[in-house]
Amino acid sequence: MNNAPFPFDLKTINAKKKQLAWGDVPPIYQLTSNALSELESILTHGFESAYRQILDRNSWNLSLLKASQNEKGDIVVKHKPKIALQHVYTKHDYELHCFPVMNGEKLAVSLHKHPRCPFIHWVPETMQMLFRINAIVSFIIFSYKKGDEADLALIRFAHNKTMELIDILTESFEVVDVIGYNIAQFCQEIGHRSQVEK
Repeated sequence: MNNAPFPFDLKTINAKKKQLAWGDVPPIYQLTSNALSELESILTHGFESAYRQILDRNSWNLSLLKASQNEKGDIVVKHKPKIALQHVYTKHDYELHCFPVMNGEKLAVSLHKHPRCPFIHWVPETMQMLFRINAIVSFIIFSYKKGDEADLALIRFAHNKTMELIDILTESFEVVDVIGYNIAQFCQEIGHRSQVEK
């Protein structure tokens, strides 16, 4: 899988799956598709998320970042906040985690109004996990065993959407490290392990 734009949207992929499955779409597909639908709206719908919260410049330590306002009234920073990202896979799900970087170290503890932290308040319990794609690990394994072209398209869509959201972060943040396999690399590893087991 590459990061090239994928020509199908989620609605088109779901329609193709319904056609290929003769209307009997497996629950594992539906779970992953629903999670991707929620992910797709992370920036456009009003619900609060950790992803949106860290992008809110009002939550940043503006004095540390040497911030000012431009003529439009937008907050502009001289130094981008430093963060590290981590692709995390649980038994069933994928999560993207974020860690502020302070003095070259990833923070995994709560900090409030610390002068060297890039955020005014950093609370890992509510801010570290930026988003989750439910059931995608199980779905990827299912797809390698019994998948069709719509299943593979959904996995590719998931990869491209997560990479797009990471790209948005790189516009506002200095991402000093990205740890772990992205979804495409995870799929390659699953494929490699499947070949070794044969």
